[in-house]
Amino acid sequence: MAESFTITGSSRKELYISLIPQLKALVEGETDKWASLGNIMSALKYGMNFFWVGIYSVKGKELVLGPFQGTVACTRIAFGKGVCGYCWKEKKVVIVDDVDKFDGHIACSSESKSEIVLPVFGKNGEVAMVLDVDSEHLAHFSETDEFYLKQVVQIIEKIITA
Repeated sequence: MAESFTITGSSRKELYISLIPQLKALVEGETDKWASLGNIMSALKYGMNFFWVGIYSVKGKELVLGPFQGTVACTRIAFGKGVCGYCWKEKKVVIVDDVDKFDGHIACSSESKSEIVLPVFGKNGEVAMVLDVDSEHLAHFSETDEFYLKQVVQIIEKIITA
């Protein structure tokens, strides 16, 4: 396991290109999924300078807060509710440029202005978790984030299906 982390680059794409191989090294050989997920959340938050990053796990008809980095968060989210619940229901990436304009947005923090949420699929092909990334800036996320965060999701899927 890597114990130091250095993200370099001047563009968001370059930062992700620097980040992804280090994430893989960070979790390589670790058998505890929660330890790996916790480190991934920390690396994303501090490596990419995001406002908030976390995982919500599907438990019954709710998403339950898992490893995260950032301000205190909502603990449970119902199926289909908020951006995370919508991502779970639709089984697709959701990018919201202005959370105040998303019908049914759950405001865990008034400082969060935009959000990207990605589904994480388990062994059965169903959504097992969602990766939630928030920014304190409007319209902060783009297709670049979606492309590279999907690679992070692939790392997470490998961890949870091992």
